[in-house]
Amino acid sequence: MSFLTLDLNLLRVFDAVMTEQNLTRAAGHLAMTQPAVSNAIKRLRESLGDELLIRTAYGVKPTPRAEALWPAVRQALAALEAAVMPETFDVSKAQATFRMAMADATAALWLPSLMRSIEREAPGVNIRMVPLTTREPRPMLLRGDIDLAVGFFPGVAAQLSYETGSPIRHERLYSGVYVCVMRKDHPLAKEKLDLDAYCKANHLLVSFSGRAHGLVDEALAQIGRERRILLTVNQFFTAGRVVANSDLITVLPKHLMVSTGMTDALVWRELPFQLPAVHLDMLWHERDGRSPAHRWLRKNLESMAESASPKTGARKVV
Repeated sequence: MSFLTLDLNLLRVFDAVMTEQNLTRAAGHLAMTQPAVSNAIKRLRESLGDELLIRTAYGVKPTPRAEALWPAVRQALAALEAAVMPETFDVSKAQATFRMAMADATAALWLPSLMRSIEREAPGVNIRMVPLTTREPRPMLLRGDIDLAVGFFPGVAAQLSYETGSPIRHERLYSGVYVCVMRKDHPLAKEKLDLDAYCKANHLLVSFSGRAHGLVDEALAQIGRERRILLTVNQFFTAGRVVANSDLITVLPKHLMVSTGMTDALVWRELPFQLPAVHLDMLWHERDGRSPAHRWLRKNLESMAESASPKTGARKVV
């Protein structure tokens, strides 16, 4: 294969398929038919002498050669796009609708500031909130169901930190700590919380799946202890209401206590065991990341994180 005879249009199709991991979605993005996309990939396979993409039940899976090739192709196409289409973005005239997924507590904490910013700077931008019921939002992003996910995604963030070739991007907005939360006149609120008293109490767990096992239970198991989870709920607001009106205790990120709407009725105590930090991450698909309006939205969330959160060091986009 000679580079001089390679049809460079095939690389644009390759980039779209790698980004979407699906021929049909890539065809829609390129305004092409699926047979035309399939034919372009076939020609590129013949030119490069590699299968490149293998069909699966969920779309296509790249070969090692495709994964190695894609970063260079993506960088070259981005440079060409920037050169031939210089950015002229006026947020005050932008017309865009974004679908965002957040837990109820995160939305209650962040949306008021975001709405003020939109009303002031971008009157043509709309936000559509989608329930976040999982710690794994990547399928929603890959399918195009949402444009942005904001929340605590420990497994996803860890994997993306060392994974290459993924079309999902992420950025850390905030790092905080977990605390034990209870009503102000709870018997355990009178003194420092010890491990025995903690384990004997009845517990509430915020669980999107309803599964009665979480990060706290894993930490307790490592030191040979356990607790009784009397109730699971899937909303932080509900958790605050229940804990404020019962003897149940719960564990929440400290910064989310305000989103329960019950801060006057609640107190927090340091946990009598170690838990890792809780991180608030922002995830998006590369296809959306190139949009100037999407970049404006992310910049707004970054600014909100910087003003509302303690300094956590430099963020890294992966």
